[in-house]
Amino acid sequence: MKRRYSFPVHLTGAAVARTGDEMAGPALVLAGLALTGSAADASLLLAGVTVSSVLGGPVLGSLLDRAERPGRLLAAALALYAAGLTAVLVGLGRLPFALTLAAAVLTGLLGPALSGGWTAQLRAVVRDDRLDRANALDAMTFGAAGLAGPALAGGTAEALGAPTAVVVSAALVALALPAAWALPARTDPTPKSPTRGGRPRPVPPGPAPSVPVPSGPLVGPAVGLAVGLAVDIAAGLRAVVRSPALARATLTSVVSCTAQGMLTACLALLGERVLGGAGRGAMLLSCAAVSALAANAVLARFPRAIAPDTLLWTGALLQAAAPAAAVPGHPTVLVAAAFVAGIGEGPQLTALFAVRHREAPERLRSQIFTTSAGLKITGFALGAVVAGPVAARSLTGALLLATGTAVLAALAFFAVPAARGRAAPA
Repeated sequence: MKRRYSFPVHLTGAAVARTGDEMAGPALVLAGLALTGSAADASLLLAGVTVSSVLGGPVLGSLLDRAERPGRLLAAALALYAAGLTAVLVGLGRLPFALTLAAAVLTGLLGPALSGGWTAQLRAVVRDDRLDRANALDAMTFGAAGLAGPALAGGTAEALGAPTAVVVSAALVALALPAAWALPARTDPTPKSPTRGGRPRPVPPGPAPSVPVPSGPLVGPAVGLAVGLAVDIAAGLRAVVRSPALARATLTSVVSCTAQGMLTACLALLGERVLGGAGRGAMLLSCAAVSALAANAVLARFPRAIAPDTLLWTGALLQAAAPAAAVPGHPTVLVAAAFVAGIGEGPQLTALFAVRHREAPERLRSQIFTTSAGLKITGFALGAVVAGPVAARSLTGALLLATGTAVLAALAFFAVPAARGRAAPA
């Protein structure tokens, strides 16, 4: 008898891959600075590996939704992501920087695989009655990765050199390959699906029955696949727009991530001016990660204590309070503000996953997860890009900009009218 895929295996694979991903950004910045001597080039590498996620997310998600064995495709994406990080490292200082930056952008296309790609498969791993707790535990892996990744990057760079930190991050992503490869085959979610031995039969890959894909001697397989993907992506976007719950959750989370990027851009200056060293600003990320983990641990224990939709906008308000509290420049208050930010971020992420699992049509689930993840990553990158120059002129101005953006995220939740009934799947 074939053993059921274990949720702890899924959770471990997700945690390892996400730790490698969280480690990759700081490691690339450190390696870029060490091998090129240019802080500007180093920051461009970080922007390149994050900003392209918005393009890769929809395509990757559509492919995962069409795959009979999505775990195989997810494993391939992880392998290519690890190879891309290695290619960027090899190119630094040896190839023209434009080529190295292009490699970083191409690698970033696969970034949503490590976030939304994993989480989208959760329903195939756990029973519905355990989904709430599993969802909270899955969200905790982001907090754990956010805590361990930057610390590993800095520690490895200090002990073994910045290039080694990139190698270790790629190796961690690659270590998750077996867990991804072993994910179960897609099954028919409808109750009346034919069964074999008490288990639903795998659903063959391909577009939904209502999606016409061109065929014939004049249309090759590649063209047919491209057209099918385009139609599927359009269907996924329509599903988000037509579902008020999905639309408000996506909008709120993306604007919140933009505020997070703005606050992150201020950390080095905050560390320098308030904590006595620019490097100490990174410690605030660890404070936020610790409180996010603790808050999500409470949610895992009491998964239905607060409605996910409520957590979305209250989490945004808590994130607004953090940069506002940092304005006076008091060290104790600054550290407390970092903990408050984490209390807002952790449960908000758990709530976001819960809404997606609840509202996303089954045939578009992976695409909705990866598309939203790509939007969030890109929002974070744009927030950092916008706030960086502002912080250089006025740190207070940048912090207030982050506060205003987080408040806007909470307002965005209420800007989308709530449906009287559940939206029909697209």
